[in-house]
Amino acid sequence: MAAYSILSAVLCLEIIVRGMTLPANGLSMNYYMMSCPFAEMTVKNTVSRALQNDPTLAAGLIRMHFHDCFIQGCDASVLTDSTKDNTAEKDSPANLSLRGYEIIDDAKQQLENQCPGVVSCADILAMAARDAVFFVRINLFQAGGPVYDIPKGRKDGRRSRIEDTINLPAPTLNSSELIRMFGQHGFTAQEMVALSGAHTLGVARCSSFKNRLSNFDATHDVDPSIDTQFGRTLSKTCKAGDNAEQPFDATRNTFDNDYYNALQRKAGVLFSDQTLFAGANTRGIVNGYAMNQAMFFFDFQQAMWKMGLLDVKEGSKGEVRGNCRKIN
Repeated sequence: MAAYSILSAVLCLEIIVRGMTLPANGLSMNYYMMSCPFAEMTVKNTVSRALQNDPTLAAGLIRMHFHDCFIQGCDASVLTDSTKDNTAEKDSPANLSLRGYEIIDDAKQQLENQCPGVVSCADILAMAARDAVFFVRINLFQAGGPVYDIPKGRKDGRRSRIEDTINLPAPTLNSSELIRMFGQHGFTAQEMVALSGAHTLGVARCSSFKNRLSNFDATHDVDPSIDTQFGRTLSKTCKAGDNAEQPFDATRNTFDNDYYNALQRKAGVLFSDQTLFAGANTRGIVNGYAMNQAMFFFDFQQAMWKMGLLDVKEGSKGEVRGNCRKIN
């Protein structure tokens, strides 16, 4: 345990040091030090309070950050509400299951009271996702994931349209399609598999995986990559309807490598999960993470860092919203 703690500390330090050398895109670790010195603590405390009441929201915040960054970059476009003239990203079928908007709203309101017009919604969302990963409740680990820091200084975007969400990876994609889609955003196959490990938290709805099942009487399954017993479990879940929820792994509120262990057992919930173990270019990565949690944590940190830098908006290309749900 001591050796693992030392390794974790070294990995975290390396991430932090790496971040200190990244101001080329206008972001910096200490972006709000002078303009809003309590920004980080405010977000962290808000997330902590929310997750103490409902630890399942950790998965929601991480997923929301991912869905934001993959569409028009990390610019809080996923947070804006639809209007009579525009259907926003959040009303896309792919985003209807997102949760945690109220946490972002709470943090934003507090920061507007402290330092109006300074902290962007995009930065609040990025910080909230980071805090959700390593959130620790007073008496036990909930998310229990790696600790890392991120640079700040993102601006909020002025566009949020439902048609843009076509670029989100669907749960029916195979490993080659996932590699290609993530590659379009500059991610390697290894980074894609590491980011997929966020599914160690949370649940999937039956509507996302019922196509893998032949029927709901739990006799057999269509997808041969599903373990027979696990297929029956999924079928039983779906008897409750399309909105019935199935945890991605056995430790749905703990950030660990059990997701990859589940893939080895053919117990991946989504086809896009299980395909990582079937794919020739991804199976070895899955096996590596299943065997070495510290390696998964380190690669996940790096991949999340990289994702948070996608298409960052600066200066006149963005704004700081007064309300995260409305473009100024």
